[in-house]
Amino acid sequence: MSRASREGRTDWRLLLEKAIEGLIFVSGISAILFVFSIFLFILLEGRGFFLTEFRFGEFFFSTEWVPEAAGKNRFGTLALVAGSAAVALLSMSIAVPFGLGAAVFLSEFCTPRIKETLKIVIELLAAIPSVVWGFIGITLINDSIQRATGVSPGTNILNGSIVLALMAVPIIVSIGEDALRAVPDSFREAALALGATRWQITYRVLFPAAKNGLLAAVLLGVGRAIGETIAVLMCTGHAVIMPFDGKFPYFHPLESARTLTATIAAEMGEAARDSSHYQALFVLGLMLFGITFVINLTADLAVRGIRKR
Repeated sequence: MSRASREGRTDWRLLLEKAIEGLIFVSGISAILFVFSIFLFILLEGRGFFLTEFRFGEFFFSTEWVPEAAGKNRFGTLALVAGSAAVALLSMSIAVPFGLGAAVFLSEFCTPRIKETLKIVIELLAAIPSVVWGFIGITLINDSIQRATGVSPGTNILNGSIVLALMAVPIIVSIGEDALRAVPDSFREAALALGATRWQITYRVLFPAAKNGLLAAVLLGVGRAIGETIAVLMCTGHAVIMPFDGKFPYFHPLESARTLTATIAAEMGEAARDSSHYQALFVLGLMLFGITFVINLTADLAVRGIRKR
């Protein structure tokens, strides 16, 4: 092969490499641009609310959400935020123990045949649409709660939390199991050589070694609980009621509640475009943006602190 041919091939490879690097850079930066674009769109759609209807005390500390009222619109989000928090906290208190426990079982204790079967079942659970989970909550879970507790007919926080926990468990199990399996086998072998039991290996070796991945699994489950819409709308009663009743952190799981996401989904279709109601719903979207940002920032700081230790 002549020198000119070799140089031509080298130049072609360099151009291809630069093109691939440019494509990767554009792909990476586009995610940031998309997020900022969505945030800017929501902010622009809701900006009129800040100029005309926004009152800080009422918006953040009032429990009255009465848009399109005959006398005066009232846009208080305290009950909506409290409902979102109550549903998310109760669902995570159910999903995290079951999810991490199932991840440990799949990773360390079950046989290969059972593991493959359970993983298929878990993947099928993750593929069930939200509206189907909502039907399950209304018909099966809610009836069981009523028979067990004697509560009056109607959906409630406990019903929605159980449904959300079932929706979040597959995510926690899948990522948690991957995190545990990523721990080198040398860690397990060293612990066995020291005489540790399988349970001691799990909570003294595997959990500390896989804590970053397990934290990521839990946070993704929290994100699913906060961001879920249709199932929560169908299963929590959708009533603007303060679930904590002035006794935070204690709340009534058998009371109805309304979440931020369910409010947006239920009312966006009936709100007149550019009305105060329409703009207020976009402001609720900004609140959800802020909540998810705080969760992600807290997770990032926690992971960095863990890595430093």
